[in-house]
Amino acid sequence: MAVAVIEVDDPSDVRLGDFYGLNDPELRRRRESDGEGDGFLVAEGVLVIRQLLASPYPVRSLLVTAKGLADLEADLDGVDAPVYLIGQTAMTAVTGFAFHRGALAAAARRPPIGLDEVADGADLLVVAEGVNDNENLGGLFRNAAAFGAAGLVLDRASADPLYRRAIRVSMGHSLRLPFARVASAPAALAWLRAAGFEVLALTPSSAGGSEDVRSVARRPRQALVVGAEGPGLTDAALASADRRIRIPMAAGVDSLNVATAAAVALSQLSRSG
Repeated sequence: MAVAVIEVDDPSDVRLGDFYGLNDPELRRRRESDGEGDGFLVAEGVLVIRQLLASPYPVRSLLVTAKGLADLEADLDGVDAPVYLIGQTAMTAVTGFAFHRGALAAAARRPPIGLDEVADGADLLVVAEGVNDNENLGGLFRNAAAFGAAGLVLDRASADPLYRRAIRVSMGHSLRLPFARVASAPAALAWLRAAGFEVLALTPSSAGGSEDVRSVARRPRQALVVGAEGPGLTDAALASADRRIRIPMAAGVDSLNVATAAAVALSQLSRSG
């Protein structure tokens, strides 16, 4: 069934409200909700929207230019949501910046899931403590997907993985990988250990008996824990781990970007499996 397309000329059309002011973080935080399932999210670009369409998040509307529609038309077959077609100038007026990716989609958020649901049947998880940068968190999701992690666990200090920039950097994988929010990373790590996970805390420090990541063997039910750049993992999170692991680096290099460091560690675990 061909998708019904609605042409829109007026950028102030109230039907486009989900897409207003995408360059205004405060406006977006007020309009979107994180965590209770009663808000929405925005995905941008053809590749990310394809991931959205294959995800469990129900699409509520799309805003496309002629090129975006041409690129997505085959993917929209059977999508039960309005597709608004708009010119490039009006697209810029709606979004608040020169948006040239050709397509935007809004989708309803879903109720949060619990740690037990994310861990059920998982062999590899990534736990983030205080990763509050949207792009770092998006990269973490993309790398977790690339190396076979089954899901992520995020503490309350970590960013919103369904924020537009996080979704974009994740290439849509934050829409596909399940994640749980927890109040405290150390408490979640204690729960995971009790559930049979080996908890591996990634740290740049050689103190505290940290092991070279290349010596760590893959085994069933492991959780890799990463912290924010700068402060890193808290002492409580480090103390809650079974092992501390580090990535050996050249002299004079302090640490890696958190998403990059996680990719190195996850790659090692996938190779040793």
